Amino acid sequence: MRDAGKAVEYAAELARPLDAELVLLSAFENEVDPSDSKSEAQWAHDKAAVIRELLSRTEAELRGKGIRCSTAVDEEDPADVLVPLAEERDADLLVIGNKGMKRRLLGSVPNSVTHKAGCAVMVVKTA
Repeated sequence: MRDAGKAVEYAAELARPLDAELVLLSAFENEVDPSDSKSEAQWAHDKAAVIRELLSRTEAELRGKGIRCSTAVDEEDPADVLVPLAEERDADLLVIGNKGMKRRLLGSVPNSVTHKAGCAVMVVKTA
């Protein structure tokens, strides 16, 4: 999530003068198999809780700077979540980081999103 912080910084810099609303989304595939041990399932639950807490703190920080924002956490493939969310919110721009997203069969998450999105996509070099 550290790399995503850089993308959030860029998005906030763009949003502030435009009075645009940011939606902070963290999407990740929960790779816990139902047959996995209870401790692995608990780890996945804890991961989601940590992400929610981090997003909540980031939202509060941005609101303190006068930026309108909301948060969402989804336990699905990021490429499958970002485009529908952008369409649902009638987004003008998606800002995503280029690192921290594992390679997919057909390419990276930023590559997939840029091809499927109906709005502009800004890929931030995060590392």
